[in-house]
Amino acid sequence: MTEVMGVRGPGGPGGPGGPDDGERLEAARLGLGPGGELGERATLVQFSTAFCAPCRATRRILGEVAAMVPGVRHVEIDAEARLALVRELDILKTPTVLVLDAHGRIVRRAAGQPRKADVIAALGEAV
Repeated sequence: MTEVMGVRGPGGPGGPGGPDDGERLEAARLGLGPGGELGERATLVQFSTAFCAPCRATRRILGEVAAMVPGVRHVEIDAEARLALVRELDILKTPTVLVLDAHGRIVRRAAGQPRKADVIAALGEAV
């Protein structure tokens, strides 16, 4: 994993893109469509590309965590199909995972394949 779930950008927690930046992602902005909603307690947003092997492993890990923790939803976004959003959020590689709280606020961000324990720990801040 290139960045640890608890580290955000060059400034770390609270730095640029840190938990206090107030950035929020609504279901519509993520392209969840009519009736699509964020997780009741938290949402794991994964940016992937079609030929990314670590993305497949990340999909499995995040799916397992979402199934284990009530109120958590996993959403996968095709980075190539959503280039404007990728640029807005400064997604530089895949997989990149954003952990959103119940209100869609980004509380953690990580690039690279996460470990399940790191995802669970990051969820602790979101729920």
